[in-house]
Amino acid sequence: MLARGFDVAIIDTDTEMIRAAGRFGFKVYYGDGARLDVLQASGAAGARAIAVCVDDREVANRIVDVAKTAFPRAKLLVRSKDRVHSLELIRAGVDFQIRETFESALAFGVSALRAMGVPDEDAADTADEVRQRDSKRFELEIAGGDVGEAAKLLRNAPVPQPLSVPRKEAEALNKDAADVLAAPSAVGTPAD
Repeated sequence: MLARGFDVAIIDTDTEMIRAAGRFGFKVYYGDGARLDVLQASGAAGARAIAVCVDDREVANRIVDVAKTAFPRAKLLVRSKDRVHSLELIRAGVDFQIRETFESALAFGVSALRAMGVPDEDAADTADEVRQRDSKRFELEIAGGDVGEAAKLLRNAPVPQPLSVPRKEAEALNKDAADVLAAPSAVGTPAD
């Protein structure tokens, strides 16, 4: 945002983060970004976009609720904790959401494949294939089909499923792991 000349205002309760933001020339506001008065005081009423980048899913959801109501013209871009949170945010009507660790997990996987001797192009192709399969599954979950339909029946949360067919069954490396693998899942389906 700074590289393109946009003004950025940061709301935070962490004094070190505020100091760091100050070094970048951001406008800074100390306070709770889930409070309407704090959002207003920081200039959210005139914002074209509001980015929600907090570590707490409940706080992120409160900020989204307040911002959607008070600042309906502002685009809402939100960092989600995980797949379930992304689905919640989409249903809440945010303009953009991204899972906090998904892309870094893919990049990590590509590096792991390369370390195992997989050629660079093949490793990148594998990540692209996983990304595409994940995107298709996510679209089905949004629509309530496939994995999403079962999720509605089972606590309204998606059941983690592998995006690639496992080559073999899970193998417990100690008794505790064996006990966990042998126990029925809370939703009746093993997690990946």
